[in-house]
Amino acid sequence: MRQHLENVIAAAVRTRDNGLKLLEGISPERAAMKPRFETAGGLVVIDTNHPSFICGHLGLYGARMFTFVGKDPAPVAPPQGWDLLYKAGVPCEDDPKGTIYPAWGKVREQFVNSLNATIDMFGTLDDSVLLRPMADERARQFFPTVGLALNFMTTTHVAIHMGQLSAWRRCFGMPAAT
Repeated sequence: MRQHLENVIAAAVRTRDNGLKLLEGISPERAAMKPRFETAGGLVVIDTNHPSFICGHLGLYGARMFTFVGKDPAPVAPPQGWDLLYKAGVPCEDDPKGTIYPAWGKVREQFVNSLNATIDMFGTLDDSVLLRPMADERARQFFPTVGLALNFMTTTHVAIHMGQLSAWRRCFGMPAAT
């Protein structure tokens, strides 16, 4: 039976599709820039996550979800070293010259491909997987079951960061993503 997985998949697809709209129109030149404004006191750089950091960070999670369900994470694994740039708790650096983060196209591609492959992988699972206890002890503190982790990582986590992306877009004068 797949009743619960179908709900997780539907929510993940909706979240992904909304996120993809937010990625439209972001130029490689601005993707790793934090918003900045001139004031009477000088330049102010807003300390917020930029698209490159957001997508790079979210692009790490497909491999984790594959591992959580006992699948080989290789098809969605991020490039070596990305964990150091994008893992939870690492600060987002302003990179207007493009010297810190990988190219925007590569970062965007990792996020989109990883999320798509994860959603596709969910289609191979049975609802019983959702009830399994998390094997990873650290993750179990937040997500006692695999289902809670999968649901959070493909919906709430993505939506939180897409909210940041939406605000970033507005700071750069970009329209709402509709």
